[in-house]
Amino acid sequence: MLEQTLTDPFGRRIEYLRLSVTDRCDLRCDYCRPKGVKGFEEPADWLDFNEITRVVGAFTALGVRHVRITGGEPLVRKDLPALASRLAALPGLSDLSISSNCTRMEALAEPLYLAGVRRLNVSLDSLRPALFQRITGGDLARVLRGIAAARAAGFAPIRVNTVVMRGINADAIEEILDYCAEHGFTLRLIETMPIGRQGGKMLDRYQDLDTIRARLAQRFELIPDLLPGGGPARYYRLGATATRIGFITPLSQHFCDTCNRVRLTVEGTLYLCLGQDHRYALRPLLRDGISDAELVEHLRQAIALKPQRHELKEQPGKITRLMSSLGG
Repeated sequence: MLEQTLTDPFGRRIEYLRLSVTDRCDLRCDYCRPKGVKGFEEPADWLDFNEITRVVGAFTALGVRHVRITGGEPLVRKDLPALASRLAALPGLSDLSISSNCTRMEALAEPLYLAGVRRLNVSLDSLRPALFQRITGGDLARVLRGIAAARAAGFAPIRVNTVVMRGINADAIEEILDYCAEHGFTLRLIETMPIGRQGGKMLDRYQDLDTIRARLAQRFELIPDLLPGGGPARYYRLGATATRIGFITPLSQHFCDTCNRVRLTVEGTLYLCLGQDHRYALRPLLRDGISDAELVEHLRQAIALKPQRHELKEQPGKITRLMSSLGG
């Protein structure tokens, strides 16, 4: 029997689902959910674990092989290891990963690993405690303990995601790169995106990553490299070392032509593009009692809405929803 697949109108095969299990977070990074912003989804509107498992199972039946658990901060969702265990057992799912700020990872690393989560992306925008606190409102030491616990539990690879902001942390990237090299992590630098209610403000902090790459090239030999499952980043290996650095450039060099992902929010809305408003509501369908076969057909209809590309550069500030509601 031929494998079922999901293909959008532009010939891109959809193989990756970013699954937000909460829009809540215990940090307040202002490019994601600024301080003072309220308006969380009500728990009654969250997809429960049975509903999440049904939707992910429908995706895997259609050829989706990689699911990344996201938030907000996914570790604030109660009993997350139990959900992860159910997802890891789904036929056809070969890659279950998580994105986290690691504030709660010290206690949850081992349960999540035992549940079947294997790869970790951790948000880390500075190794300077005062600056980290300024950006996130959090405790850097607690985050570093969480990352260490994930490494000890067996998570691999661990990728450190740093949002590069001009005038804030752009001058200290080398510190994070040295930390990653020391611990065997991959560093991924991400351009600030004009998403959310402060989209214009984010553009004021925009840093073209070509400038950062040129600066790093003065210290390191940057050899173009490939990293399996590396997503949209363009990777380089640092000379003869095993250390890799990736550049994610949604504005300066968008990667829409190879986009293979969609996003499911905690309240069951499927977003087809991070930088557009194309969406498909699944929760009402699930709660109306549709069959698994009908769910699969609705997913096909949703993927048919996926746009060719975003317009973040041409229309900054167009997307006012918070990044925390989509999981990035």
